[in-house]
Amino acid sequence: MKLAIISHTEHYLSENNTIVGWGPTIKELNKLVQICDVIYHIAPLHNSNSPVSALPYNSNKIIFVPISASGGAGFQKLSILFRAPINLYKIYKTIRKVDKVQFRAPTGMGIYLLPFLRFYPSNKYWIKYAGNWKDEKMPLGNKLQKKWLQNFTSNNTKITVNGFWKNERNNIIPFENPCLDQNDRKLGRNLLASKKLKKIVEFCFVGALNKHKGVDNILEALKNLECKDIKYIFHFVGDGSQRIDFEKTAKLLRLEIIFHGFLEKDAISSIYSKCDFIVLPSKSEGFPKVIGEAMNYGCIPIVSDVSCISQYIQNGVNGFLIKPITSKEIIKNIQLAIKLNGNEKETIKKYNFKLAEKFTYEYYNNRIMNEIFKLKIK
Repeated sequence: MKLAIISHTEHYLSENNTIVGWGPTIKELNKLVQICDVIYHIAPLHNSNSPVSALPYNSNKIIFVPISASGGAGFQKLSILFRAPINLYKIYKTIRKVDKVQFRAPTGMGIYLLPFLRFYPSNKYWIKYAGNWKDEKMPLGNKLQKKWLQNFTSNNTKITVNGFWKNERNNIIPFENPCLDQNDRKLGRNLLASKKLKKIVEFCFVGALNKHKGVDNILEALKNLECKDIKYIFHFVGDGSQRIDFEKTAKLLRLEIIFHGFLEKDAISSIYSKCDFIVLPSKSEGFPKVIGEAMNYGCIPIVSDVSCISQYIQNGVNGFLIKPITSKEIIKNIQLAIKLNGNEKETIKKYNFKLAEKFTYEYYNNRIMNEIFKLKIK
């Protein structure tokens, strides 16, 4: 199977002249190559320095095809149309070589790529739609792309989305995003057996440090966390333009708050391993990979009730759902979570570890073989 993937994944040239890209996507492709003969990844190449989270490809069966970066704020969005002709030419030349095409939506170039793909055989491609399929406040470009996908007439074109939604066409199917390999599962299993109750309670947040992700609401909520008899530590993993302001606010609080910035995968796993809970009060999400990762390492989710998250996290059963998304609701759920006794925590952790199997690369690859490629697993 020869596969082309068209995405907006940012790529960079590292200091040693190696092509690197956004870690989660690159790792997914490094695993996906196990069921493909070759993968062409068509994506933008940027001239800036690569972040620490960027990874290289680990197989020569993955061929990077650079296209021009486009989009941005304000008038920069016009670059999407200006650079469309040369990007379309490169895309056309590449997809002629393959058996199957995956386009990752929504993204700026989806405005012209989705109409373009309609001229390509409908059984040759599928659309992987990330983000919140049911977001009522999605940007106009995303709305247009979703509307286009909902009106696809051919059931041969598979559209994979986060979560199961009633009254959608049969070709719109729920599909979990992978984030765990067998080494993660082994480490999680060992941790589950050895993780002991301790006097210190630790929380983590993993993601972009901004108000959309709810970092301001977390800090506001923590002002009301009683810290008399128990020591609390809160880890923020990630970065953003508002980080300095958040750090200033955090210094005024009574508990220990650590801002780690961007971390490599192993370092993030180490944070999960020591934490009891992950707190993620985002205003809009698909199904964040960090929830699956955290559950694998024994972190109990305290997360927004948005998109399909409640299809996996049942309030009070295997985690806590924040609704509405306010600092008052966040602290209420944190207080409920820390009241769990040892047996209740262990029951939730075992349940979530089993559930996390759905977020493994093996599970993902098997579904692609059976439901997208329509091939038997060797």
